[in-house]
Formats: sequence, C-alpha cells, structure tokens
Amino acid sequence: MKEQDIRDLLLEVKTGRMEVESAVDRLRDLPFEDIGCACIDHHRGLRRGVSEVIFALGKEVGDILAIMESMAARDEDILVTRLSEDKARRIQERFGDSVYHKRARALTLQKETRENREIGSILVISAGTSDIPVAEEAAVTARFMGNRVEVLHDLGVSGLHRILAHRDKIAQARVIVVVAGMEGALPSVVAGLARKPVIAVPTSVGYGASFGGVAALLGMLNSCASGVTVVNIDNGFGAGYAASMINRGSL
Repeated sequence: MKEQDIRDLLLEVKTGRMEVESAVDRLRDLPFEDIGCACIDHHRGLRRGVSEVIFALGKEVGDILAIMESMAARDEDILVTRLSEDKARRIQERFGDSVYHKRARALTLQKETRENREIGSILVISAGTSDIPVAEEAAVTARFMGNRVEVLHDLGVSGLHRILAHRDKIAQARVIVVVAGMEGALPSVVAGLARKPVIAVPTSVGYGASFGGVAALLGMLNSCASGVTVVNIDNGFGAGYAASMINRGSL
C-alpha cells in the first residue's frame, strides 16, 4: 500500500463515501499478511516508497504466484528477481501483463510507468559482456523504482579508450553503477573520472583465482578512488536499489 492509497482511503471516509468498518477491513492486513508460505509486508511501500520485492531463487512457482496474487489484489507494483525462464513462463500464464526481462532474470508487473523526469538519471556500466546479467538486474530494478536509466556494456579496463569515449554520459549521470568481475578495476577508473556517487558491483565472473568474485570484491573494497561504495557479489538488485535511493533523495 502506497502513501497515496492511505490518503485516498481517509478522504473517502471523511467525505462519507466509505464506511469506517470498510476502511478498517482495508487496513486490517497492515503491516503484513500471513499466507502460510510467506508473511507479505504490504506496509513496505508506505514505509519505503517501494513495495516488497520477491526473491524467486529457491521458491516454488506456487509460492511466488500466491505472493503475487496477494500483492496484485492491493494494486502493488511487483518485482520478482532471480527468476528462471521456465518459472517466468508459468507465471505469465496467470499474469499476462507482466514483463520478463530475460538477461536480468527478473519479472515486473506494474499498472503504469513510474519514471520521474524531474530527477537525475542513473548510468549502469558493465566491464564485460559476461557481466551483463548483473548489470541488467541493476537497470531493471532502478527503472522499476521510477528512475531514468542508461546502460553501457563491455567497457572494461583492458581497452581503456572504450570508457573514455563515454565521459560525457558519465558527467551527465547523477549516480553511476559499475559492474565488473575479474580483478574488479573498472569502478576505480570511473570514480576517478566522475564527480558522482559510484556504486561498485563485483561479479563472480573470472578464472579460478577470482574465487567466485572475491578477488573483484576485495579490489573494489580497497579502491584508491574516493567515494566508491561496494555491494555484495552479483548483487545487481542491491546496487540498483541503492542508486535509486540516492537519485531520488527524499522523494
């Protein structure tokens, strides 16, 4: 439930268009609803500005559908992350209006686009093509939250001229998300070029000594560039969410 929903509900009671008991019934499931397989936080949108996000990994399709049914009944926007293509097909049989973002492994269901043209934009950069799934997860998340997002792929430091060719876009963005595996050097380079917050995302991409992304994680945590913030390995969702909070400020 969003803040505007509460305002509309109270206005209906005030003007006599809704009985008090009906309003109480609408509010009864705040702050959460226990459906057996999950306790759904319908209050999340009111507190945080964004509805609860469904992490699909490890969940049965039936559980995901049950959560979505409950959220959809309350007109909540829905984002499902780490969703396989097979599960997405089964979900779309029920929610035909949903959109599956294959490379991001995410599904969205929104009644209307929330993009706010009055705020700045978020730039998502991936170091290599293999980093695209994590970068796209960040981009989908940020767009779901109402941000303008631009994405640039395959600009790793082994060809430094590639990132330098986009200095104008780096300068124009309000927040930058940089996704990299291997040695994780790209966020330091970008942060050295930008007067903007840089959120670094290490990925599990790399050869044996990358230790599943730990090498990139440590490289980013030890960045010589000031102001680089680091999220967990492969956590494109977390990066997109944080970038949105920075971009939107107190909105």
